[in-house]
Order: sequence, then C-alpha cells, then structure tokens
Amino acid sequence: MQADAMRLNQNTLLLGKKVVLVPYTSEHVPRYHEWMKSEELQRLTASEPLTLEQEYAMQCSWREDADKCTFIVLDAEKWQAQPVPTEESCMAGDVNLFLTDVEDPTLGEIEVMIAEPSCRGQGFGTEAALLMMSYGVTKLGLTKFEAKIGQGNEPSIRMFQKLHFKQVAVSSIFQEVTFRLTMSEAERQWLLEKPSHLEEKPYREGSTEPH
Repeated sequence: MQADAMRLNQNTLLLGKKVVLVPYTSEHVPRYHEWMKSEELQRLTASEPLTLEQEYAMQCSWREDADKCTFIVLDAEKWQAQPVPTEESCMAGDVNLFLTDVEDPTLGEIEVMIAEPSCRGQGFGTEAALLMMSYGVTKLGLTKFEAKIGQGNEPSIRMFQKLHFKQVAVSSIFQEVTFRLTMSEAERQWLLEKPSHLEEKPYREGSTEPH
C-alpha cells in the first residue's frame, strides 16, 4: 500500500502560499540539468554531474521507484501569473522523500533544494519541507523524518532546526550532520496546522490546469 501511495504523487499537486509542488516530469529535466552543472549545488547535495541523457533516465527511475517521492518546487507567484507560464519557467528547486530503512517504513529521509538563486532566502524551502512532511504523514504513514545535511550548509541546518528537527549524529567521513524529528501527537498537530494554506489538487502532465 505504501508503494502505491509513493506513486500517487505522479497525479498530485500541492498548492501552498509561496510554492507549488508538482511531480517531476520530463518537462522539468532540462532546467534541472542546468542547475546541477553548478559546482556549489553539486557540493551541497553531494551529487555527481550527469549528462542530459542520464538526467532523463534518472527522472524516469525516480518516478517509478517505490521508495522515492519527488516533487519539483515551483514559485507560486510566477505559476499563477497570466498569461499562463510554462512550469519550467517557474521552477525553484525540488523536494524528496526517501524510504531508506526497509525495516521501518514509517521513517522518511527528506531533502530540500532551492536551486534558483533568485528564489533563496524567501521561505520557499521551509514551506516546501512543510508541505512534503504533511504529505508524508497523511498519505504515506510516516511518523519519523531524517535530514542529512552537509556540515557547511548553514541555511539548511537552520531551516531544519526551525522545523523542530534535532541533531542526532555527525559524520566526519561524509562531513554531514543528521537531524531527526519524531512525530509525537503534539508535533503531528503542529505540522498539520502549520501549512494552513495547503491545498491538494489533481495534476495532469502537460496541462495548464489547475491554475
């Protein structure tokens, strides 16, 4: 059932106040590929540069993989503009959930990347994380979240601390810090009340609806 739920996001759009989360489709790959040429983003995300062909293959695998849930983060203000823009022109970053522990399907590892420089420092990452965590709790049955962040990535560290995550480990080998949030009833209530502007809508690839 959880695997089916992970794939549900192929047809799901999450509308927030600042950001819109849409499934990662082939339309988004060229812009994503341009982002990942950045040495800064490669360092912050511990990623290796891929060819465009490899990026398309990665998009397909992420879409079909039952242990990954990926949304592209769009700038909501641009997305709602008239005339209707392309999604590619509204892209700000991405947000991911990974089911990393086969023995504990209630644990999800979350990653947030705001890649577009003009979109940083505006709360896009925080809202994207909240929307994704809310989706994880209500649709995927998650009760625990982890975030692994490079030791030098101060903005991400501060963001997850504000989202009630606590540091649980440091790896000098990988130069990363692990943060965790366990959803008590109080934390669950806080999370579900926090993105009060969350609206879930059906997503149709290649369609301008539902602007």
